[in-house]
Order: sequence, then C-alpha cells, then structure tokens
Amino acid sequence: MPEGPEMYRVARAVARAVANQPLREVWFAFPHLQRRAGALLNQRVVEVRTLGKALLLHLSDGSVIYTHNQLYGRWLFSAPDRRPETGRQLRLALSTQQRSALLYSASTIELIDAEQVRSHPFLLRAGLDILSSNVDPAAIAEWLREPRFARRQLGHLLLDQSFLAGVGNYLRSEILYLAGLHPSQRLIDLDAAKIAALASAAHELMWRSVETGGVTNDAARTAALKAAGWRRSDYRHFVFGREGQACFECDQPIVRETVAGRRLYRCPLHQPEPAA
Repeated sequence: MPEGPEMYRVARAVARAVANQPLREVWFAFPHLQRRAGALLNQRVVEVRTLGKALLLHLSDGSVIYTHNQLYGRWLFSAPDRRPETGRQLRLALSTQQRSALLYSASTIELIDAEQVRSHPFLLRAGLDILSSNVDPAAIAEWLREPRFARRQLGHLLLDQSFLAGVGNYLRSEILYLAGLHPSQRLIDLDAAKIAALASAAHELMWRSVETGGVTNDAARTAALKAAGWRRSDYRHFVFGREGQACFECDQPIVRETVAGRRLYRCPLHQPEPAA
C-alpha cells in the first residue's frame, strides 16, 4: 500500500493534470455516483490534498471527491481522448480539455461536501499529517506528547493512522533507525531529547521520501552508491528490506523482526533493546 509520501506525490500529479480548468468529463464507475456526475461538469478542481493515505479533490462548487487507493488503486494520466493500456478497471475519470486524471482499481470513492469532510469517519480518525499540515519538528514533538499515545510501544504506534497519518511500514523502520529508538520503547519512556529526535526523524524522512520518490537514505550516500552501480533496492533505505546487510554507519548486520504483524528492520547497535 502506498504511504503518505507516495500519495502526496500523486496529489501533486493530479493537480498538475486537471486543477483550475473546467472539467469536460466526470465519470464514476459506481452508478450511485455517476448519477451525480453531470452536475460536476464545468466545475474546477481547486485543491488536491492528502490526509494520510487518502486523497481529497475539492471542486469549485464545494463538492469533494474522497478516494483511498487501498492496496491496488492507481492514478494514471493521459490525453483526454485516450486511455492508458492497462488491465486495471477504471473507477474515476476527470478530464479537462488538455489532460485526464484516471483512477484505476480503487474501491473507495465518495462524493461528499465540505461539511461532511469534518465528520467523515476515516478523516476524523486520522492523526497528524506532517505533509499536508506542513508542521515543523517542534509542532510534531508537541503532538508526540499527547497523553493518549504515551504508553504504547513505538513499533505498534507508528502504524496507527490516528498517530501520524501516512506513516506505513517502510517509514516506521526508517524513522526508528534515524531516531535511534527500539520498537519496544514507549513515548512515556523518552526524555525531551529523544522526543525531539523522533519528531525530527519523522519530519525529515517524510519530506525526503516525497522529494526522492521513496528514497530515505542519506542523499550524499545515495548518490555515491548509485554512481558505484548499486541497485536501488540496496541503497534506497537505511535499514528497511536490508536484513543481514551491514549497517551503513557501523557495519552491524541489520536484523528483521515481526512487530504488529508486519516486518520491521533495525540496527542492533544503533537501536539496542532498552534496559529492563
């Protein structure tokens, strides 16, 4: 499933394709939505934003198209008189005179108004979205101090979308590594410096992943390894997916564990188990 940075990049692409131009085509695969499509013709997409892994397209008449890709949804783009060659099922088409933004295979598409956004069950549950809110590390650290999160282990908490919306499995491992934290540690166990390190790591890696297309490793190291002929899968992350390979900083072998039912990777030297 794409994580927050991937969806943020998609939002940018959708905006580039169809924002601020009259919609010449609005088509939904679902009949209950298609009955309302005609009323959206000639409206404009005035904003495309994310909340975690959800995408919201705000139209000039106050309508909002809410989508969630789940595991299989994918946005593709084309000229308005063409469709990409794909075996996927088209679920939503938005076309201007110049471009089409096409959502395939997604099962969650809703047409709501701005007021319903405030009461939508998924959106109500979503936690702090570092990307769409454009918060700084200090504001993230303040969020981390919320009492409701204090006693939960970080390895579980970081996958909870009511905590940091948009963080998924690869970002969980990478954030914990960069912050030097073990997945079993809890926020209540961290001093101010470690809280700040966690907030800074989350902020840095979310935005780095947006700008690099999912690469979280150090930029200078990435460039050097890429120039040396390393495969993307081997230089992309600090620890995620690198079981048995040497940590870039200390040469300790990266270990893989299962936490909250998902694979997690860490460096045993940088992220030792906390003392009992």
